[in-house]
This record gives sequence, structure tokens and C-alpha cells, in this order.
Amino acid sequence: ERSVRVVKSAEHSSRNHMSNKQQKQHTSSSRLTCEIAPPSPKRSHIAGVELAAKRLKESAEANQSAQEEATVVARAVEAMKAKEQAMTELEQTAERTREVLLGVEGEVEGLREKLAAAIAAEKEAKEQLAATKEGGDDDTISPFKGKVGSASNTDLASSSNQAGLEAIRTGTVAAVLMAGGQGTRLGLSGPKGKADIGLPSGRTLFALIAERIRKLRLLALASAPDNDGGSSNLPSLPLFIMTSPMNHEETENYFKDNSYFGLPSTDVICFRQGTLPCVEVEGDDASTMKIIQETADQVARAPDGNGGIFPALQSTGCLDDMVKRGIEHLHVFSVDNALVRPADPAFVGYCISQKADCGNKSVWRAAPDEKVGVLVTKDDRPMVVEYSELSASMASAVDETGKLKYGAANICSHYFSVDFIRNTVLTASASDIPYHIARKKIPYWDSEQNETVTPDKPNGIKLEIFIFDVFPLSKSMAVWEVERTDEFAPVKNANADGVADTPDTARKLLSNLAEKWLTDTGAKLHKTGDEADKASCEIAPATSYAGEGLEKYNGKVVASPFTL
Repeated sequence: ERSVRVVKSAEHSSRNHMSNKQQKQHTSSSRLTCEIAPPSPKRSHIAGVELAAKRLKESAEANQSAQEEATVVARAVEAMKAKEQAMTELEQTAERTREVLLGVEGEVEGLREKLAAAIAAEKEAKEQLAATKEGGDDDTISPFKGKVGSASNTDLASSSNQAGLEAIRTGTVAAVLMAGGQGTRLGLSGPKGKADIGLPSGRTLFALIAERIRKLRLLALASAPDNDGGSSNLPSLPLFIMTSPMNHEETENYFKDNSYFGLPSTDVICFRQGTLPCVEVEGDDASTMKIIQETADQVARAPDGNGGIFPALQSTGCLDDMVKRGIEHLHVFSVDNALVRPADPAFVGYCISQKADCGNKSVWRAAPDEKVGVLVTKDDRPMVVEYSELSASMASAVDETGKLKYGAANICSHYFSVDFIRNTVLTASASDIPYHIARKKIPYWDSEQNETVTPDKPNGIKLEIFIFDVFPLSKSMAVWEVERTDEFAPVKNANADGVADTPDTARKLLSNLAEKWLTDTGAKLHKTGDEADKASCEIAPATSYAGEGLEKYNGKVVASPFTL
């Protein structure tokens, strides 16, 4: 009804503005219309309403159509914006990828050279291993022919120990600890050096090493001919610790939180192990090498092995620091040996006296089939070979005393002169020190899925080098043989029945050695309690570094287990 009123009002207003002629025409038109279909007054009223309704409907339909069209346009605009955003993100990803690859551009050629040398070395090793399995001896391998000294030679051990203490006293020795490994296999979520092996004192592997160095500084000072028994002017015996990117800060904080276990903070230096990009390659063709990308922002990288210690010392400035300090001799060792004697003066002193540029501390293999690397001479050069590279006849061969000829087992305890590292190792080519190939499952970036994918089988290569790979470069190598029960208590596996190299087995070895030191001085042990064999004896590093200083227990009865 409201619409009809609006229409009638509009028609009335229109008539008022018409000219006479227009009104006559309008009247004539009305008459004509009436003559064709004369409506009743009621019908005219209904027609007006229908017309208004029709116009409103047409207007509504037009509006709806416009709205639908607008919606379609809006959706198209949104789609275009989304596409534009996606293109922008792809461009950004491509740019990040380019930047990532540019970040390793300087490594590519050197990496390809390392890979080619590693592939060649692997092929040669496989051929030799195949020949060995067929029963043939490798005529390029012979027992180590260099200088060999033994801690069992009392006179030699004493003179070597004095030479080592003198070098420490003059500040020319440093201890270098390789501690990049995590304690995952031990059930530890931090650095392996933080492992508590269950000693009564609760000392960790880091604590044992640092406290032994502290004791050694006192012994070096006391060995001076003019020493008055005081502890002032202790010699500097720096501890350089090679960490990994994943445990560097935690290691630094651990030493800091424990006041560096009594060592000067300036003498405890942590440096990061290096890494290398992970690669994929077609067959054995190094020219097809491609670097694996782990995420949109970074290349997949892995630690370069414990042999990476040499470039790491250089790149971190530690080698220059050693030179400034006047350091000439390094004892490099692994963190996972609870009986390690850091900066061992007998070992270092022997290498110095023999003018060696490189040295290896060894325990003799317990049996021909013991699965451990062996120091030999190969192609007239010193080298560590895997036990599998020795034929059965070679592995079991003995000398006139019944001692295994191929028995110098590697326990990751080495001597290097600083000059050897600077002028020989760091100037060697990739073919001189070939890297080893480790085929691994390496997470990679899937650009189509826009995510990192972890493969279910090996898809790439990690290159690594071992610290003993530099032995063949030595011109004068020495070996120092020690008793296994005195200096080797590996900590590699979690505690479990029948498992070797665990915290429990290491603790037992430390306990046995503590008892031996006391009985060697003339003490008598009195075992107490039903659980005496399971309990631990412990002699703190501050009490004795290697069994010395226990003379006061001579002739005394000591209840065992004990803590001194």
C-alpha cells in the first residue's frame, strides 16, 4: 500500500507539471487505453500495485545480481592476492636458498676435493678388505717399526716423567680434551663429560680430568731442584676443550659454575669443533656432488670427526694462543676414559726425549680378535688400521716372547708437537689426509611440501676425519705402552648386565687401581662388609695423580672400601 501511494503521488505531481498539450495527449492516451481494456477503478489500483512490486522486484534482482557479481570479484581479488603472496613467499624462499648456498660457496670446491679423495680411499680399502677375507696377508702392513717405550721399564718411566715435569714447569705443555660428544648413550642429556660414574665423591669425568691437572701443576712445581715446598708461582698448564656446536655453552657454563675445579679461568679454553656440509652424490662420481639443504634457511651440516681438531684449533685462534703462551707440546685425549692421565708427564717426556713430532699411547691387545684399532707400519708409514684389515694369521702372530706382534691398540691418547700441527698437518692436501665416508639418513628440505623430511634410509654422505689419520705424515713417531688396568677405563655404554665399557665397569677399574696404589706402598687392606666387592674405593686426584704421595700408609691397615 505504501508503494501504491508513492506511485500515485508521483503521477499526480507529474500531471501538475504537464503542459496543456501534454495533458490532452495524456487524456487521449488514457482514453485509447480505456477503449482497449477499460479497467475498473479497483483493477487500476491493483495494476499500480503490481507495477510497483514488479519494479521493486527488478530492483532487488538487480541488487542481488550486483552483490553476487561483487562477491565473485572480491573472491577473485582475494585469490589474486593469495597467489601474489604465495609467489612472494616462493621468491623469498628462493632468495634464502640462494643466500644459504652462497654461504657455503667457498667450501664447495674444497669439499668436492675431499669427497673425491674419500671415494678413492674407500674403494682401495674395500679391495684390500676383500683380499684379506680371502685369506691373504696384506704385504704392505707390518708391525710398528718406530720408537716404542714402556711404562713397565722403571728407569725409562722415571726419566721420562722427570722430562715431562720439567716441560710442564717451564710452561711448554698443554692438555687438549676432545669433549664434543653427548651423553645420550649413557642416558645423559648433556655433554658426556658431565657423566657421574658412581664414585663415592660424585666426581664427573670433567671433574676427574680438571682436578688431575691441578695436582699435576703442584707436582711439576715440587719437582724443581730449588723448590722450597711452597705452592706459589704454580706453572701454567692450560686445558683446551674441544666442544661441539650442541654442547659448547653448556660445557663452558659447567666449568664456570664449578669454579673451573680450582684451575685459573684463563687456563680453561673451550673451542668449537668444525662442521662440514652433508652431500649427495650419484654413484662414485664426486663431480655430481650436491649439498643437502636441511631447512629453508640452512644447509645440513655434521661434525667433521675428531680429526677436525686441527683446523678447529687454527680457525678459533687457539693455535695462535698456544704459540703466544710458548706452548710446544700437546697431549690430546678423549673425555670418555675415566683413568686418563691428562698431560701425562711420562708420555709427554718420552716423546720429547725421542724428538718425536707425533706420539701414541697404547695398551697391548688382550686377544687376537679384540675389536680395536691397531697401530702398524703400512707402506713404510705409521698408521692405525681397523682390526678387520688384519688377516687371521697376522692378528694372531706373536714374537719370541709370546707377545702379539700387532698389539699396539689405539686408546685415543696422543702427543703432537705444535710445530708438527702448524707446518705439516695444516699444510697437507686432501689426498694426504683422506676423509672417511659415512652414509647416513640426513633430513632434507622438501620445497614442494615446504617442510623438512626425515628419510627412512641413507640418502647422503657425512665426511669425517679421524685424529690418527695424520700419523702417516709423521717423520718421527713414538709409542708409549701402558698397562690397561692403570690407564684405560672407557665409558661408552649405559649400565646393563653383561655390557662392557659402562660407568659401573669404569668405577670398578678406578676402585681396583686405588687398592693397588695402596698395596704397592705397603699398606694392608682389610675388606669389610658382605658388599665389599661391590663398593668403591676412591683416591682423590688431589691426594695422588698416579700413585705417588701415599707413603704414609706404608705398614698401615686400611679398611676397604675407603675414600682418601
